[in-house]
Amino acid sequence: MLTILWIHADHLSPYHPIWKIAPDAPAIFVWDEALLHDWRISLKRIAFIYECLLELPVTIRRGTVATEVVAFCNEHAATRILTPASPSPRHQHICDTIRQQLPDVQLDIVPETPFIAYTDKTDLKRFYRFWSVVRDSALYPKKGT
Repeated sequence: MLTILWIHADHLSPYHPIWKIAPDAPAIFVWDEALLHDWRISLKRIAFIYECLLELPVTIRRGTVATEVVAFCNEHAATRILTPASPSPRHQHICDTIRQQLPDVQLDIVPETPFIAYTDKTDLKRFYRFWSVVRDSALYPKKGT
């Protein structure tokens, strides 16, 4: 079973378990054209993401995420796609689209132990809004959690 990795901006860590599952698998990151336009992501954030990507063995593309992942999968004749989990509904929508376009390819979402245990809805468009909600639990976790 040939595997590819689809890496996204929610998990850019070289220590994510996905890298241990398939350490030699070709990997892709796609700059989401629609997300860049709709969310008006700052140049500072784009530069941060790019710097993180430079530390990962990934092919970087730009466009429609599902289209680019499907093309990358086909280019490598892969039968399995691994991607890190994400709290984003957009990620789930992209996964559904990929599954529709590649019904014979297994798409597995790889979880990671969360940095914090937070289950309420948050604004994922702006890091500061998210951070202001989770800061105390991230920096000062309760003992035993």
